[in-house]
Amino acid sequence: MDVVPALEEPLKKVLGPATAKVMAEHLGLHSVGDLLHHYPRRYEERGQLTHLADLPMDEHVTVVAMVADARLHTFASSRAPRGKGQRLEVTITDGSGRLQLVFFGNGVHKPHKELLPGTRAMFAGKVSVFNRRLQLAHPAYELLRGDSDETVESWAGALIPLYPATAKLESWKIGKAIQTVLPSAQEAVDPLPDTLRAGRGLVTLPEALLKIHRPHTKADIEDARSRLKWDEAFVLQVALARRRFADAQLPAVARTPQPDGLLTAFDDRLPFTLTEGQQKVSREIFADLATEHPMHRLLQGEVGSGKTMVALRAMLAVVDAGGQAAMLAPTEVLAQQHHRSIVEMMGELAEGGMLGGAEQATKVVLLTGSMGAAARRQALLDLVTGEAGIVIGTHALIEDKVQFHDLGLVVVDEQHRFGVEQRDALRGKGKQPPHLLVMTATPIPRTVAMTVFGDLETSVLDQLPAGRSPIASHVVPAADKPHFLARAWERVREEVGNGHQAYVVCPRIGDEEDDPKKTGGRKSPEDEAEKRPPLAVLDVADQLAKGPLQGLGVEVLHGRMAPDDKDAVMRRFAAGETDVLVATTVIEVGVNVPNATAMVIMDADRFGVSQLHQLRGRVGRGSAAGLCLLVTEMPEASAARQRLNAVAATLDGFELSRIDLEQRREGDVLGQAQSGVRSSLRVLAVIEDEEIIAEAREEAAAVVAADPDLTDLPGLRTALDALLDEEREQFLEKG
Repeated sequence: MDVVPALEEPLKKVLGPATAKVMAEHLGLHSVGDLLHHYPRRYEERGQLTHLADLPMDEHVTVVAMVADARLHTFASSRAPRGKGQRLEVTITDGSGRLQLVFFGNGVHKPHKELLPGTRAMFAGKVSVFNRRLQLAHPAYELLRGDSDETVESWAGALIPLYPATAKLESWKIGKAIQTVLPSAQEAVDPLPDTLRAGRGLVTLPEALLKIHRPHTKADIEDARSRLKWDEAFVLQVALARRRFADAQLPAVARTPQPDGLLTAFDDRLPFTLTEGQQKVSREIFADLATEHPMHRLLQGEVGSGKTMVALRAMLAVVDAGGQAAMLAPTEVLAQQHHRSIVEMMGELAEGGMLGGAEQATKVVLLTGSMGAAARRQALLDLVTGEAGIVIGTHALIEDKVQFHDLGLVVVDEQHRFGVEQRDALRGKGKQPPHLLVMTATPIPRTVAMTVFGDLETSVLDQLPAGRSPIASHVVPAADKPHFLARAWERVREEVGNGHQAYVVCPRIGDEEDDPKKTGGRKSPEDEAEKRPPLAVLDVADQLAKGPLQGLGVEVLHGRMAPDDKDAVMRRFAAGETDVLVATTVIEVGVNVPNATAMVIMDADRFGVSQLHQLRGRVGRGSAAGLCLLVTEMPEASAARQRLNAVAATLDGFELSRIDLEQRREGDVLGQAQSGVRSSLRVLAVIEDEEIIAEAREEAAAVVAADPDLTDLPGLRTALDALLDEEREQFLEKG
């Protein structure tokens, strides 16, 4: 019978089924190894207490503090036995602030006996506000009687680790479970090559695990964190390096444009010159296309920096070289928009096979899920015969029945909206793997590019084309200063009066979403806190048309409309027949109406930083200056207001992406980009640890080049297997 390695032992065998079930359901921990890698969030020192003054609202916290005062109140209550209820109010202090604990009913007896003034304990609960004071209602607690083995000593001597916990599993219970499995840390297999570890003065993995869970000094914690950060960075970079290595071995058809072909004809008809940035990035792309292994390039560009132009020239170069190019867009609205603008830019060069088409012309076809059967049949025929050099579509392009004559280049627009599997399914449609260009208008800090998009080379467009106008952004505090909102609608009327158009963006559509039965009765914490649902497109459009924007042409656009209706609304707006478009974030990417100069974003605090930056990029696309108004009811001091102030203060998407990343956990970024898998990053901070990530990338590339199958590094193989569940393994091993 095979012996299960200690770290793979299921928790139910070690901790019992009940505890194991809670750990699996609430923390995603299943094995001894999972639990050992559940690191403390921070540490308390005995004799030094948490700052109660800094407690976050609505979060589940663990604090160490001393009881200053405890009072039992009796009050009349029809529900209590004999008509009298009891409430225990305990005040705890840490020197920096005070916090009230409240216990009711039958729950008062035990704390009333145990929580006496002068007692120290750990308390865990959700922070709420009552009568404008912070409180924990019915917190769980663990007394700290310094002399008892059972309490502080088992919590690692002088430093008490506090673990990421949940309402069902307090930090100290996690700590006790970890004490049970800690001896198994000695059997942890080290993923780092000995030379790398020794060269950087890092402790071994077993030592790092012991020191992170039972540190005796702050230096122990530092040693452990330095080592564990390296593990995370290195293992992830090895996974990406292996993907790059495998891709470099694949064959591809080199695509070099003809000297006087389609690309030259297109460049000759351009009414403007390309920016230096566009020319530089085009050179990088053309050099990649001319090689005999597939290009894998990420094109980052500020909103409106001319990425589509660069991508179109790459597609024309491939068509010139006898291949076909496909552009994959995340939504039908965007696919139709791209198709329209590309056909307009190409003119008669897009009329291949038609009367009046230029000599070098090709056909540009659109393929989406909602097309009529006849149009779809014709598009499929044009693709399989090679009649169409360029196809633009949604994920409908990935379906099995879509066949290409000779697919040479895939352009993926807005990568963060596509799963990696979809990207790879389309790549599988070429005779040989096609070249790949991924575009994103969400600027990505260098370190995230090295982690999330580590299998791609990166090009950056950070220059705006001539003729793009500046966008002024302002926060409109609707709750503090309602007259500011009235002024916002006046500004919209002024823009329309000057012959321009405006967008109003809302977070919600607002029909069946109002019905709690249809939404499962769920509400976000913001809604609960404000007792107000997010503003909805249908309600706002109605109020504006009857109120401040009466007399103007107001239309709505949202994701649940029929595709033909969406397209008709966009066409009317693009043609200038509609003054104001009230929409959801369906307009976030790619929608290009140069005459739209103003945007009002309602409940702006409910959108992320990058999303606000994307939305704002829809205005100021012509010669007239753009205006973006961020409407919020959040108070001045709130984190949400600070976020909006940051967006209003800069148009630099890279700066905003750093702010965005600092405010969210990196795991969100990595998890989403790695096809929704739970983030593997626990101690590595993508922004702070830029240096470690860059060094790990170099080390990983060297290790993989020397030993692609990692034959001599079994520990590293094991760590890779743990990092890559089946879904990721497939993604990383696909060509």
